Amino acid sequence: MNHVIASVFPVFGLIFLGFIVSKRGILGPEATDALNKYVVWLGLPALLFQAMAHINGAQLDHPAFIAAFLIGALACFLLSFALGHRHLPPGHRLSDRSIDGLNASYSNTGYMGIPLCLTAMGQESLVPSIIATIIVACVIFAGAIVLIEIDLQKSPGIGAAVRKVGSSLLRNPLICAPLAGLGFALLRGATGWALPAPVFHLTDLLGASASPCALVTIGLFLAQSKAVAEVRVIVRLVGLKLVVQPLLTFLLAYKLWAMPEVWAKTAVIMAAMPTGTGPFMLAKLYDREAAVTSRSILISTVLSLATVSALLAWLD
Repeated sequence: MNHVIASVFPVFGLIFLGFIVSKRGILGPEATDALNKYVVWLGLPALLFQAMAHINGAQLDHPAFIAAFLIGALACFLLSFALGHRHLPPGHRLSDRSIDGLNASYSNTGYMGIPLCLTAMGQESLVPSIIATIIVACVIFAGAIVLIEIDLQKSPGIGAAVRKVGSSLLRNPLICAPLAGLGFALLRGATGWALPAPVFHLTDLLGASASPCALVTIGLFLAQSKAVAEVRVIVRLVGLKLVVQPLLTFLLAYKLWAMPEVWAKTAVIMAAMPTGTGPFMLAKLYDREAAVTSRSILISTVLSLATVSALLAWLD
């Protein structure tokens, strides 16, 4: 329980601080948009670049772990799609369902998962934690962006649509940054060339600011938004995230495939993390409904105190 509280408290605390400064009028609605743009265009791209730039073949040579974690997340994403019968704003239903899919599958691996795994299992869990973070950010997250862009580009003809979607994706910093990081990782592997230390220090500083700014932004938005009537939707999304995803991942990691105990345990714990800030950032970036998303993040974070504590005790 102490491990979980140590990881959850900063997340909940930053959301609460954002809520307070908004209610007191210190930061208004314009700050919500400005902070979200900072995260989308500077903080998160730097974080994604760093994640991909340091990757190597040895880290990815764990197909059972990758499959267990990825399939668990994709299954919840698709389940949310299949169950996504709710009142949505007119137009762009694929975009809204994609964001709901992220709410049900996008684990808060970076800000909560990695510190929790390191505290509970030590340095042996660092590599699988990083791989899980890369899967969440560069596969699940990027896939949702592709679906949203396809939905938003209403061009006549397949060729024109493909060109418009491709052009939009290439201009999206959340797609360009990990691709640039992957390109650098391949170049480093082939030539041994490394970027200067000041460049990596810059991306470290920017990347470290992404999660705190995003969490404060959620607090600002919660203070400024009205109550949400979609209670059943929030219950469904939180249930998929905190119960279904870790259960599926456990069955795959422990019952179907063989892998080291620390790797299997890391896969399940990472899958059990509450919803991260990615879905909220996309909802604001693409001007979609964000109230359900912000409340799903908040409620799943609070409930994870109990669910993740119980899971750690059970796995031990």
